[in-house]
Amino acid sequence: MPVQEFRMTAQTMYGLEKVLAEELLRLGAKEIETHNRAVAFTGDLGFLYKANLCLRTALRILVPITDFRVRNEQDLYVGIKQIAWERFMGPDDSFAFTCTLNSDLFHHSQYLALKAKDALVDRFRERSGNRPSVDTENPVLGIRLFLHGDRCSVSLDSSGGSLHKRGYREETNLAPINEVLAAGMVLLTGWDRTSNFVDPMCGSGTILIEAALIAGNIPPGVYRKGFGFQRWNDFDADLWIKVYDGAMERITGNKPLILGGELSKNVARKAETNIAIADLKEEIQVMNVAFEDLPAPGGRGILIINPPYGVRMDEDADINGFYKMIGDTLKRNWAGYEAWVITPNLEAAKHIKLTPRPKIRLFNGALDCRFLRYELYEGSRRREVPEAGV
Repeated sequence: MPVQEFRMTAQTMYGLEKVLAEELLRLGAKEIETHNRAVAFTGDLGFLYKANLCLRTALRILVPITDFRVRNEQDLYVGIKQIAWERFMGPDDSFAFTCTLNSDLFHHSQYLALKAKDALVDRFRERSGNRPSVDTENPVLGIRLFLHGDRCSVSLDSSGGSLHKRGYREETNLAPINEVLAAGMVLLTGWDRTSNFVDPMCGSGTILIEAALIAGNIPPGVYRKGFGFQRWNDFDADLWIKVYDGAMERITGNKPLILGGELSKNVARKAETNIAIADLKEEIQVMNVAFEDLPAPGGRGILIINPPYGVRMDEDADINGFYKMIGDTLKRNWAGYEAWVITPNLEAAKHIKLTPRPKIRLFNGALDCRFLRYELYEGSRRREVPEAGV
């Protein structure tokens, strides 16, 4: 009997679509199409499980079930009520709708989610006399509505909570970086997974941990307590075990030098706690030291720096001087490395006094950032510009 394949959509963050498409291609997805903050693809049930377990730059994996035209709330109600929800859940199961709007016809996503809920409940009540309950925290079936113009698409959320919530991060500092963004940044650098990897301002250790997972080919979903699809009525436990075991067998044990630096003793301790939870103490070293005093490991490699942005720093803090220190330290200590800096503060970044190529647009939360690459040559190919009159 042929294996049934179907379309799926992996949601991601702006700027990571190409990286996610490459991940999907390597995993074995078919008919890959890149969209804004999403990548569509084809696979079977086993691939749905594998995508949730193994994708590093996906936020969630959705399974589209239908789409229809909507001009008003009643059209939405009728369209949702016509879906054979009994295929996916029973009257004793819980559910939750999430609605995303990109339409001039509607203005209140929560109201539309409420109408959709009424339609689903009414269908069950009319057919069985029983009604399923809403559970916004941990539903058996998470349902996502996307209204674009006059079209409504309906998808099932197979992930059961954003995939960036890996499960290894118990300790965080102020404004920790999203795990999906951290993994995407590591992959965007093109790191070869064997040369040195350094995060000299590592905070609670997220970028270091994602780098170690990538280096060892460790599935990022291995720490999670579960996925949404495990509660679906068609969940195949034997297939899941086969997919899980196959992914675990592909862990390589590769251990390049991965080094973090962190000025705050308290924050460095948080990084070490998270690294221990991820069982990566053998793979990652953290030093409680300022960037300018962090010794550069011999050889070559990649630095990723997520510095203060000057958004929350005190008004009298010298953010430009801080970025000048970054540039001076890179030039003085890190020849032969490739440095990448993420920041929304391009004015401050000018004080690094190196030319970034390329500048990749990413979002850290709501902040419109650039991911800046600096090649640090052995010796200096960059002539200092003489001052006027010299």
